[in-house]
Order: sequence, then C-alpha cells, then structure tokens
Amino acid sequence: MSETETKPLTYALLKEAIAGHAAAIRCKSVLQPAAGTGTKVFPPTHSGGVYATEQRRLPDRTDPVDCVLLDSVQSQANRMEDALQDAVDRGQIKLPLIVVDFTEANARLGKPISERITSLTVPHRLVDAILRDSEASKGVRFKDSEYARNWGASTLANATAIFEQCPTALILGMWGSPDRAGIGAKFARAIVSEIVGIGAVYGVRTGSRIDPLDTRSQVQVINEGNGNWRFANKGEKGAVNPSDIGHSNIPPSFSKYQKGAEGRDPFAGKAARQGEIAAGGVTISHAEHTAVLSLPQLRRLRFPLNGKLDPKVDDAARTVLASLALVGLTLAAERGFDLRSRCLLFPEDTLKFELLEIPGKPTSVTLSSAQAIDIYNAAVDAAKEIGLPWQDKPLVLKPSDDLIELVRRSQTIAASAPEGGEG
Repeated sequence: MSETETKPLTYALLKEAIAGHAAAIRCKSVLQPAAGTGTKVFPPTHSGGVYATEQRRLPDRTDPVDCVLLDSVQSQANRMEDALQDAVDRGQIKLPLIVVDFTEANARLGKPISERITSLTVPHRLVDAILRDSEASKGVRFKDSEYARNWGASTLANATAIFEQCPTALILGMWGSPDRAGIGAKFARAIVSEIVGIGAVYGVRTGSRIDPLDTRSQVQVINEGNGNWRFANKGEKGAVNPSDIGHSNIPPSFSKYQKGAEGRDPFAGKAARQGEIAAGGVTISHAEHTAVLSLPQLRRLRFPLNGKLDPKVDDAARTVLASLALVGLTLAAERGFDLRSRCLLFPEDTLKFELLEIPGKPTSVTLSSAQAIDIYNAAVDAAKEIGLPWQDKPLVLKPSDDLIELVRRSQTIAASAPEGGEG
C-alpha cells in the first residue's frame, strides 16, 4: 500500500473495527543493535544459563533460520505496564488503579518500601498476593472485600467488575481468584508482543580481572559473613581463597557456545551448571518486534449493566480496552528498546501498524502515543456516558500486619546472607 493510502488510526476507525469483523491490529518493526549492525547483543538467560533459541521459517528464506528470543511476551507485557504507570504518574492518562500504601508500615521495616506498588507493578495484576494480603479497610483484607467479591465472580460473559477495577488484566491476561485457592476466572491475553533476533550466531564469553593488590590464593581466610573475615589458622576447616571475599585476579579466559547433538541445548545439564559452557551473547542480522492486538479476543468479553446485556455497551468497553492496549504498546516503544545490559536496540523506522480487516489486504495506519492517548480518552468518555463503571480515583490498600512481618523477616534474612547469595 502506498504512503497516500495510509491513514491515521482514529477513535471512529477503531470503534468501527471493534463493532465490525476486523481480526487484529498488528505492528511490526525492524531493530538493530544501537552499537551498529553486526555488533553483539545479549539475550536473557533462563534456568542453567540458557538462551531461548529455535529455528523459524521466514519469508524469502528457503531454509529455517536460527533465531533467539530477545524479549518475551511476558517481559513485553511488563514493559507496557511500566509505561502505563509512568503515564499515570505524569498525568498523561487516568486509569483505574489499586495502590498499596506502605507509608505507615515503613516505620516497622528495616528498609523502607519506596517503590510504587500498584496493580500495574505487581507481578500478577489483580490476583497478586500483595493485593490479596493487603487491607481494603481496617481488618478487612482485599480478598474478602466487596471489590474482590465482585471481580471474583467475573467470567467472559460478565467482565464488568474487572473493567472497573483493573482493565489491564483484560488485555494482558489474568487467571485466578481473590484468594488464589480455586481455579478462578481465566482471561487470555488480547495483545501479545515479542522481540526476536534473526539469523543468530553465538559468541564467546570472556572473563578477566586484574587485582591491583595481587592477592594470592595461597593465603587462606575464613569468611564470617556480612563483609567480615579473618585469616585462617593452618589446616582450619572452612578456609577459603581470597576470591571468596572478593579479592583476586581472574586470568583472561573464554568459553564458547557449542551445538549439542540432535539439537540438544549445549547449555543444559551438568556442563552448564559447572560453568564449562557459558552464554556469550549473539550477533544477528536484525531483530524483529512484532505485536498483535486480537479483536476477536476482545469480542469474547461481555459487560452487562444491572444484569442486562447491550451490544453498544459491550462495544464501548471493548474500544476502551483496545485503545488502552495501543497506549501501552506505543508508549513502551517510544521509551526505547533498552532490554537489559548490553542489549540496546534501535528501530530502523517508525512503528508501522496495520488493521487486518479485508482478507489479503491489510490497511496501513499511522499511530503515535499521542494519537493513542487521544483515542483512549475519547473511548473512556464514551464508556462513562453510556453508564460503564470506571474508577477515576485509585483504590488505596494498606499492607496487613502479616504482610508487613513477612517483609520484615525477609529483610532480616537478606541482611545476614552472604553477599551475592540468598542465605
């Protein structure tokens, strides 16, 4: 499709797509390492120090191509939530939010909880244990509150309470109940996003450190913990090298990626645990960021008011959710692709969106975060006008005594654990 046929995504166009038969809105972009094409990037490592690798069939490629996951669907969802939280904090958008206030509890903790804890920053959204173990009012935990009773009964056929309290759970997925004891309501993700490195070639990991004091391994010490140590007596049990307390040279060395037999992962098993093979980054031809917003998934959600269903109400709520997903996606992308240490990517072009409505003929649309926010605000106003419930003010919870004590004891253990360990 030519540039002249590209049109901006508007509230009216999105509303029409939701009410009609459009399948999805997708976004694809090509990324390169910020240091330049062909420079090394470091994917996330999983259990055993392993990268998530696989072969994929790609357009214009006869043979399968070695690929490596650079950012997972789950990680991308967290980045969208972070971007939405930042937008709320900056006053760019308003969003139903549940906040856990540790201000009073911090007086009982060794290390204050300074992070903003909300339904956008906890790991499991509305079903998270931090929310469950906090109190909606004195002596009444959130899981036992009227709020939780309302959303705990939610289903695909009645998602109104979740829409009111935590709409991001309906677009990023959630599975659970207020007390996490039963199976609970299950809501699949409506938006999925991932970043994959294409044409991956695996590198080596190098290591070296020069100790200016030139400490020697023959000098034995006793590590007493908390940064304290003493010299070991001759033959004393528990004696260790100075490297165990952070003093020593590390001779220059490297370890190399080696493909295992029959496609087995070379980082799995004993060799990985012993450090004989280490993940040393990758070079790639490019990275691809792909995101897809499923409109059929949103159409599965119904939003009855006072026990009655209305297609106009359903479409209004779905339009809010679709626009919220697009706000999170565009804001996260515009914040940049600094995925982790030594994995900073830069797009070769602006984000490109397509509306999949006519089979074989995707409609090219333009969308920035500013446009997405305008669409979202219009959708929220329309939803309120039609009677959908929407929490404009945050629901503030306070941590229960048990949750405060759990944090306090954990901090005590962490303070006494050897550096770099969990105790």
